[in-house]
Amino acid sequence: MRLDDYIEELEPDEEAERRRLAKEKSYAITDHLEEFERRFDDALSGDTLVGSTAPSIFVGRSNYPDIPIGVLSPVGDEDDAEEYVTDGNWYQQGYAIDDVLQRRTGLLNSNKRANVDSPSIASRLTPSVHDTWDGFVGVQREVAIAGNPVDLEIGLDDTPDLGLDAGTDVATPRGPRANARNAELRENPYVPKPVKKTLEDDDWQAQGAMTYLYRRGFDVYEINSILSAGALGEAKQRRLVPTRWSITAVDDTVSQFLRGRIRTEQSIDEVQVWANEYMGNRYWVVLAPGTWEFELVEMKAPGSIWNPNSDGDIWLQSASEGYEGRTSYVEETAGAYYAARLGVLEYLESIGRQAKCLVLREVSDDYWAPVGVWQVRESVRNAFDGQYGEAETFHEAIGEIATQLPVSHARLQRKSELAAGLQTNLNAFSQGD
Repeated sequence: MRLDDYIEELEPDEEAERRRLAKEKSYAITDHLEEFERRFDDALSGDTLVGSTAPSIFVGRSNYPDIPIGVLSPVGDEDDAEEYVTDGNWYQQGYAIDDVLQRRTGLLNSNKRANVDSPSIASRLTPSVHDTWDGFVGVQREVAIAGNPVDLEIGLDDTPDLGLDAGTDVATPRGPRANARNAELRENPYVPKPVKKTLEDDDWQAQGAMTYLYRRGFDVYEINSILSAGALGEAKQRRLVPTRWSITAVDDTVSQFLRGRIRTEQSIDEVQVWANEYMGNRYWVVLAPGTWEFELVEMKAPGSIWNPNSDGDIWLQSASEGYEGRTSYVEETAGAYYAARLGVLEYLESIGRQAKCLVLREVSDDYWAPVGVWQVRESVRNAFDGQYGEAETFHEAIGEIATQLPVSHARLQRKSELAAGLQTNLNAFSQGD
């Protein structure tokens, strides 16, 4: 389909009005917190939460290396525990921002503090994380490696601190939390065979173990949880990893593996433009003939969560890499860069081709609360469903898309190396030299 026809046929976001209404009625989150408090009182037996089912974990980063670690469990909705796990199913079910916040306000974070290398911060003589399968750290690790939600009993030191901690560009928001005294398993969790294999090999580096799990059908969400719990890597190197860090580490490791898979493949032979819209974020993915290059440009509207000044200008951020990838951490676009790049590389690997790629992300003021980088990952992954628009040249595609952007073509070119043609020219110069 010609690009101009493709753009004309893009349907408006039907969820936009509902998201705006959700923003205006965000007081509903308070109602969910009050409902949580009622369910919590019903579920509590003395100071023990009986019959809790934990589908996931959380590892914080405050006061590193003595960090908060927790098991996350829905209260009063144990039979549907899997629906509280952050993964691609949230996109497939069409969750809006308020749906995500409702899930988070119903999820109790029962937490303790632990050292990243040792389960006890009181003694340096305690076993390393690699050896620990009892106590609170051990239970958390069992939850992380299990193939299904795990039934627990959790002893609490206090009542929950009701409230919703704002998410970040990477991690999802967090709901009510309480200090845990202890946690005990009420069943022997099922552990998939590939996970057992990575656990049993004490000499397997974390990157290789992550790639192995991904190749065995584990999504990055599952691998991230296992890495966070200190259950991947060489025995002496295993440690608890804050969730926010592990999300980016897994996205990056899997992307490096995929980039290696396509680096000798033939290039695509046409300029393709793909588009997707979700939660007040609009994505344009431009693929063009050539060897692997990648760039993410983010345009954040005034009044959106990361550009709160409603009277300001569009906030532009960008980061890029050439054929050999990059070794330094991306500061400007942070976790969104790694999540978007993963989605593109998964598509290219699936068709056995390479390309240069520009991802343009528009963040509108409909994005009124952060839900985590998963929405970037899933939006780019799913951008490749359906049809795409074709253009004669890469720069013709950028020019056509620019008519739909909240910034001018000239401003985009000043910020984007690919839009300006700079990265391509540098690569050609380097290869010629």
